[in-house]
Amino acid sequence: MKNILITGARSGIINKVCDKLIDKNYFLYITVHTNSELKIVEKKYKKYNNVKCLKLDITNIEDRKQLENIDIDILISNAAIAESGSISEIDMNKVRNNFEVNVFSNFEIVQIVLKNMIKKGKGKVIIMASLAGIIPIPFLGSYCATKASIIKLSECLNLELKLLDSNINVSIIKPGLYKTGFNKLAFDKKYDWMDTDSYFKYHLDLIRKSENIFLTLFEKNNLNSIVRKIVKAVDSNNPRLFYSAPFSQSVFAKIISLFY
Repeated sequence: MKNILITGARSGIINKVCDKLIDKNYFLYITVHTNSELKIVEKKYKKYNNVKCLKLDITNIEDRKQLENIDIDILISNAAIAESGSISEIDMNKVRNNFEVNVFSNFEIVQIVLKNMIKKGKGKVIIMASLAGIIPIPFLGSYCATKASIIKLSECLNLELKLLDSNINVSIIKPGLYKTGFNKLAFDKKYDWMDTDSYFKYHLDLIRKSENIFLTLFEKNNLNSIVRKIVKAVDSNNPRLFYSAPFSQSVFAKIISLFY
């Protein structure tokens, strides 16, 4: 039975992935950010003998230390936040925090897990990026930048690990727009401060309307297409470097990337 560590597993896409993996031959370490979230997932999974729920704030060094004594075969690195707002005026502390969570802390988890994987000569590192790391989205630049960084760090990690005499695979997951609530919260977060004072104060109504139309048109209600890709990366003996869904948004992202 292989051990899987899953970060940021409270809700959304990864929560559905947990539900798919739980009946397979895996032992799941399902981690969430806070103690209140821990109570929720412990209640949900209490009848399963192949699940252990942990409170893991990935930015907290003491929380990360508990992983050092766990033998992890597969990592699904998902924990993330989104800061939004104009690059011309967003508080750089918000951007720093966005990078601290999405990039630096996630890759500290990767480093911890890799120590034992490299000793064993095998393992899987599955990292949740986003099509937002390819497509520039106005007023979501901080989040887009973190996902672009995740993609490049993961690509470099993959090339480096190939130099070792081991069977450690890296897979990068690039979801498009799915209706989990995350996207709406990300877009709306900037209005906490842009409504008060912004270079774009005369454009805010138009920006809000455009974003709502964008989400209405493109967010997918059904998560199955991306959940299947993540489960495939977990199950496969020879996983691909990149997985993305939905198909139409993935194709669009590739076309857009040709112009940047």
